[in-house]
Amino acid sequence: TLHYCLLALGHGARRLHVSAAYRATANVSMSRFEPTSFVNYEKLHSNVDIVRKRLNRPLTLSEKIVYGHLDDPHNQDIDRGRTYLRLRPDRVAMQDATAQMAMLQFISSGLPKVAVPSTIHCDHLIEAQIGGVVDLARAKDVNQEVYNFLSSAGAKYGVGFWKPGSGIIHQIILENYAYPGVMLIGTDSHTPNGGGLGSICIGVGGADAVDVMAGIPWELKCPKVIGVKLTGSLSGWTSPKDVILKVAGILTVKGGTGAIVEYYGPGVDSISCTGMATICNMGAEIGATTSVFPYNHRMKTYLEKTGRGQIAALADEYSDLLVPDEGCEYDQIIELNLDELKPHINGPFTPDLAHPVSEVGAVAEKNGWPLEVKVGLIGSCTNSSYEDMGRAASVAKQALDKGLKCKAQFTVTPGSEQIRATIERDGYSKILGDVGGVVLANACGPCIGQWDRRDVKKGEKNTIVTSFNRNFTARNDANPATHAFVTSPEIVTAMAIAGTLNFNPETDYLTAPNGEKFKLEPPNGDELPARDFDPGQDTYQHPPPDGTSLRVDVSPESNRLQLLEPFDKWSGGDLKDMQVLIKVKGKCTTDHISAAGPWLKFRGHLDNISNNMLIGAVNSENDAINKLKNQLTGEYGGVPDVARHYKVREGKVSGAGLLSPSCFSLETEQIKSFIHFPFSLSEIFHKFHFFLCTANALSWVVVGDDNYGEGSSREHAALEPRHLGGRAIIVKSFARIHVSAMTMSSPCPQPLTAAVKHSDGSEDTLVLNHSFNETQIEWFKVQH
Repeated sequence: TLHYCLLALGHGARRLHVSAAYRATANVSMSRFEPTSFVNYEKLHSNVDIVRKRLNRPLTLSEKIVYGHLDDPHNQDIDRGRTYLRLRPDRVAMQDATAQMAMLQFISSGLPKVAVPSTIHCDHLIEAQIGGVVDLARAKDVNQEVYNFLSSAGAKYGVGFWKPGSGIIHQIILENYAYPGVMLIGTDSHTPNGGGLGSICIGVGGADAVDVMAGIPWELKCPKVIGVKLTGSLSGWTSPKDVILKVAGILTVKGGTGAIVEYYGPGVDSISCTGMATICNMGAEIGATTSVFPYNHRMKTYLEKTGRGQIAALADEYSDLLVPDEGCEYDQIIELNLDELKPHINGPFTPDLAHPVSEVGAVAEKNGWPLEVKVGLIGSCTNSSYEDMGRAASVAKQALDKGLKCKAQFTVTPGSEQIRATIERDGYSKILGDVGGVVLANACGPCIGQWDRRDVKKGEKNTIVTSFNRNFTARNDANPATHAFVTSPEIVTAMAIAGTLNFNPETDYLTAPNGEKFKLEPPNGDELPARDFDPGQDTYQHPPPDGTSLRVDVSPESNRLQLLEPFDKWSGGDLKDMQVLIKVKGKCTTDHISAAGPWLKFRGHLDNISNNMLIGAVNSENDAINKLKNQLTGEYGGVPDVARHYKVREGKVSGAGLLSPSCFSLETEQIKSFIHFPFSLSEIFHKFHFFLCTANALSWVVVGDDNYGEGSSREHAALEPRHLGGRAIIVKSFARIHVSAMTMSSPCPQPLTAAVKHSDGSEDTLVLNHSFNETQIEWFKVQH
């Protein structure tokens, strides 16, 4: 069902009437770091006009930006949710954990320089332990080899390099690179953060980034568009975070799959630019391709405050291009009245389990969740803006004024060096420190499991409350018994002061040391600093104009970096006699498939990081984690260990059929299941071939459930099974970003047939959809 929206353009918006002479001279740089790369609204406008005339209907904002970047707008087949688009993104951004594999792949391409502006951001490899200064120094020492590789590779191939300590990739993008109408792809699932500035920013695997850096059109299944109409205004304890916490509760972790979430309506203007970024950032948790807001005065002010007034002025001239057309159609509409929205907190163990803050204490008691808050953590790429820190500090100051400090441990993660320097200058850091907070490095830290937590033992049941975006089992501290909840920074601060989940700051009282009962007033904080931002230390490395003479060395003895070698070619025949390695039970995120935390140091070494393959997944045969039966020896071992044994097994394959005797049942979902081959089309372009069908190895498959691969953009979750001898992943459904990491598309209509051999000699036949589109199939046939 298509839904219609009517949208007034808003005060100050006007129809396009910019003169050709003005457009010809309006060369505005995309960023201060790339003075010769320009914002190209004219091309965007031209492409949108072509597509609008072809489709003969109004366009949503998402469609304008996406279709405005088509490689061939005249001939591209466009059908939301069905066809595959060939796109030309404007730029690429990579965080340091995924950049390692991406740059190794780009090196293998033999190209001398990236084709579009690209950047590397060092934010994932800094472990939180003591405090920002000490932790950063330790990270620079421990990760020196990786940082040197990324720095030298960036210099050689024309990629900007943000040094460790610069800040989190998404905050750096918002401050420097995102702008209304730009299309950016980033090797991190929370790249959609840039939607807060009217950008289409999409999280992808490193292979997709390599395609764009190599000048190859990027493929994306034409997204559907979910409209979220906002009315009313945010006020009191309700924050932008509550919008996405509520939406996540409505759509669930897979409700946005294959769609862009587009916010519109009069309520939009009550949200700051950085607040809109928060909402778009956590849109990754509902499986959305990305999220976006229409251009408005809040974005203009933010652009001006971050030194990009020229872009703001140009965006004003093209304002019709940067909002949805009147009468545009959405595939689904959700309506939220911000006047009625209450503060929310989501969790534990999944970001879509939504509770009003007023109810979570009772729900926790009923379910046996620990009420005591052990640690409150604010910051991260989702909530580390100046406004976020100001609102949290306003709560903390009220407690300090009454003589109270946090009962729980409390940590603060600035999103960037600019934020760190500015909140230090303006006194927020001192307030947050005085109430008991420890300011961590400008990095991802505990949000991605880079946390040397020592206050509880592994397996000890406990509760933490964070302003992060994701709260999967064991994600933050590697402890599966930690109950992690996500909420706004101000609610985290209030609960850290109270020390319990069973605290609603809207109604409940705190007790001062003198016995006085008092209630916290609603938080307040300036949207942007009155005195402009303090940029802090200069942490950016410009690539030289010509890096051809530079060398990038990777030691063969390194356990952190490994040059990639081609996978063996397909034998040309069917895949036969494959063993089921594991049938995964329940939720299987990229954290289950390829854990982060201490494993991040091996992101540039495929063989070493493959030792974490599926070690977090639950085996349906025995309900155990990282324990499965080796069908060749009868002994039990870890998942990667058994996979390696199958891979190096000598002698011809015999005995076991496609599926293990342990049982495989898709029940009534058989025909709806998908089969995905663990490789990316980019790997073909860069001489990586799939289907290792030698006679001296036992090939295997993985069987999973719904929304397999939910979570991060890490392509290692796709590469590791391929590296260890896997041939296919068979599941009921995949998360969008994991499909992207493996094949960069969704199922082709022509199904595959799987013959299932049971231990009793009987056989079944399954019909499976697969993840190749027709272009990929034809390309593969040509190559082989």
